[in-house]
Amino acid sequence: MQTYLAGRDMITTQEWTLDELNTVFSVAEDLKRKRAMGVPHPYLRDKVLAMLFFFSSTRTRVSFEAGMAQLGGHAEFIDSRTTQIKHGDTGKEIGEIIGRYCDGIAIRQTDWGLGNKYIRGVAEHSRTPVLNMQCDHFHPFQALADMLTIFERFRGDVRGKVLNVSYAYAKSYIKPISAPQSLMLLATRFGMNVRLTRPPEFELMPEYMDQARENAYKSGGSLEVLDDFDAGFEGADVVYPKSWGPLLTTTDDEEAAKISEKYKDWIADERRMALTRDGMYMHCLPADRNIEVTDAVIDGPQSAVYDEAENRLHVQKAVMALTMR
Repeated sequence: MQTYLAGRDMITTQEWTLDELNTVFSVAEDLKRKRAMGVPHPYLRDKVLAMLFFFSSTRTRVSFEAGMAQLGGHAEFIDSRTTQIKHGDTGKEIGEIIGRYCDGIAIRQTDWGLGNKYIRGVAEHSRTPVLNMQCDHFHPFQALADMLTIFERFRGDVRGKVLNVSYAYAKSYIKPISAPQSLMLLATRFGMNVRLTRPPEFELMPEYMDQARENAYKSGGSLEVLDDFDAGFEGADVVYPKSWGPLLTTTDDEEAAKISEKYKDWIADERRMALTRDGMYMHCLPADRNIEVTDAVIDGPQSAVYDEAENRLHVQKAVMALTMR
């Protein structure tokens, strides 16, 4: 266990060592037990987290606000559209000024080509830790919650387990690629055999594919790329079929929608789940019901989506408690 992580940014799990990540999971498990037993844990009494949103959210906002309250602190919601950020406050100014007002800055900025750069710019100028609530490259807290859920399912023994991170069709909007990228990067560090199943137009970023391969090599796991939806489910221990945009192919909304239409049959249904090794179904939510996944699957016995969503609270509290001291 690492005992001094104060001041650390969480922008991507790749920048944390395995010992540091295991510390996060250990603290998250302890905080989850305390929450279940009603044991107070105000480790961040009088601390303030500034939460800057460029895009709306449900789980992210509620879990961070609830987490800060349970840790004895306060979370401030800042909407970029209704503050001076819209009229010219720069990332440097946000880092310098809000970093002096508050004890941590959490940011959600998923604009393609801008989000990660913006968050890193704020972090460069902030004297307090910066937490990435999701950008165009990474969704680290979702990945941490996903891995905690997988650890719980397999009692910590995940080495060699098959995780299928798969594209699935959805028509609601062009979703970021940050969730599958972050989960792929994190799972390969823990020796899992990760399948990335996606149509040819839905590639992930090459530098992170290279990092995931290196992670797998070091951990004894593997990374395999498939383009057959059914094949990704066969014999899998965990399946994570969700939509993301063909952002490396096109950033045009109409063209992306036309490409996606070719894969309307990429839906997680009971037939596909039967191909797994009694596989656990996961999704970061919200899912496009009966388009991305059938009701029978997401509400069925193999689904872990609500445990997964709950674990957002616990891993976020763990990182805040460790970094915002």
